Amino acid sequence: MKFEYSSLTKIGFQRYDNEDAIGVYETNEGLLTVVCDGLGGNKAGEIASQLCRDVIHSCFIESIEPNYLERIKFAIVEANKKIMNKADDNLNLKGMATTAEVLFIKDSVAYWGHVGDSRIYNFKNGKLKQLTKDHSLIQKLIDDGYLTMKEAENHPNKNIITRAIGDNLTIDVDVSKLRLNSKDDINFLVCTDGVTTVVSDIELETIINGYDFKTIPEKLSHLIEERGAPDNFSFVFIGKKN
Repeated sequence: MKFEYSSLTKIGFQRYDNEDAIGVYETNEGLLTVVCDGLGGNKAGEIASQLCRDVIHSCFIESIEPNYLERIKFAIVEANKKIMNKADDNLNLKGMATTAEVLFIKDSVAYWGHVGDSRIYNFKNGKLKQLTKDHSLIQKLIDDGYLTMKEAENHPNKNIITRAIGDNLTIDVDVSKLRLNSKDDINFLVCTDGVTTVVSDIELETIINGYDFKTIPEKLSHLIEERGAPDNFSFVFIGKKN
């Protein structure tokens, strides 16, 4: 299977810098997508996200590890080390961290790695499914039964994450894979929370169902900005070529 993609990253209306970093790379083995959302302020988040993206990309393509899930995990762990070391060397960068979403598609399998509250979605035959699970305080409260999904939508602590790259010397990375059927209509959306805190999953599903591949980024961007774009927002939309 072959895939095409479109990507977009924009500064939110209430931000001065774009601390998101995205990269889509056509490698010899397959299509690699990296989306990061930096944390830390004073441009430290911007440095963290860009460094994370670049380290993941270089580690992944330079590795000869045949197990792609292990390769993704190693790349993210290396990014964590680099960010921690850079923060130790510069007091102005103390506390910088970032989320990371890594999606690698080769032949009929999609491999992914995840840290933080950015997300990876699979859209198949008209239905949207979130592949990743947010590492956030809100998600933990939902899992523990203290909040419903409806209550979580407007919770004041919805931006607090419980796991990030650069936050700790050791990092747990969620990894998994998904086998793809060439007969299915397959798309992926990789995005930061600047998208998902403004646009619901139902609305994302409606947009993907209602517009063609080239129009979706424009429609999604317009909707986010129409609602005030309170945060930077970035996404990569990947679709199977017919």
